[in-house]
Amino acid sequence: MNEKLVRLIIIIFTAGLHLAVIFLLVFDTDKVYQELSEDAKVMRLLDLEELPPPPSPDPEIPVVEEIAEIIIETDVEPVQTVVAAGTLTFNTDDFLPAHRVASTPVFDEETIASEIIYPPIALRSGIEGRVILDLFVDRFGIVQRVTILREEPEDRGFGEAAIRVFTGRKGRPATANGEPVSCRFRYPVTFRIK
Repeated sequence: MNEKLVRLIIIIFTAGLHLAVIFLLVFDTDKVYQELSEDAKVMRLLDLEELPPPPSPDPEIPVVEEIAEIIIETDVEPVQTVVAAGTLTFNTDDFLPAHRVASTPVFDEETIASEIIYPPIALRSGIEGRVILDLFVDRFGIVQRVTILREEPEDRGFGEAAIRVFTGRKGRPATANGEPVSCRFRYPVTFRIK
C-alpha cells in the first residue's frame, strides 16, 4: 500500500476516535430526556379573539349604568378645584408671612438633629456649613414645600440634606388670633462636625 494512503487512514481513524470520545464525554447518553413542561414564568401572548369571555357580573355590585342613574345633579359649586392631570398648583399667597402670625411653627429640633444626614463629601473634607430654608407649613403643621434661600458653602450637599429632613415633616402649626394658620417662614440649619 501507498505510504500516503496509510497516513491518511491513520489520521481519519484518529480524528474519528477523538470525535467519539468528545461526544461520549460531552453528551450523557445514559440520561433519558423528558419533554420540557411549559415553564410557568414564560408569558404567552394572546390575541383578543383568544381571550376567555369575561366573568358574569356579580348581582350585588351595581353596574356602571346603574350608578350613573343614581348621580344627583346640583347647582352648588364644589369646594375643591379640579386640576388637570399632570399639573401641580401651589399658591404661595395662601401662606401668611412670619410677621403676620402670633407664633411661628415649631418643630422638634432633637428629632431633626438626629435625622439629618451630614453630606459625606463635606464630612470627608472637614467642611461645616449653614443653610437657610424657606418653609411653607400648612395649618395642620405639615411642611408642604421647602426652598433654599441661602447655602454656605454651595454645592457641598448641605441644601439637599436639609430639604430631605424637612420634606413632609409635621410640627406644631403657626397661630394667628388663636387659630392655626398656614405660614411661610425662614428656618436656619447649621451643620457642625462633632
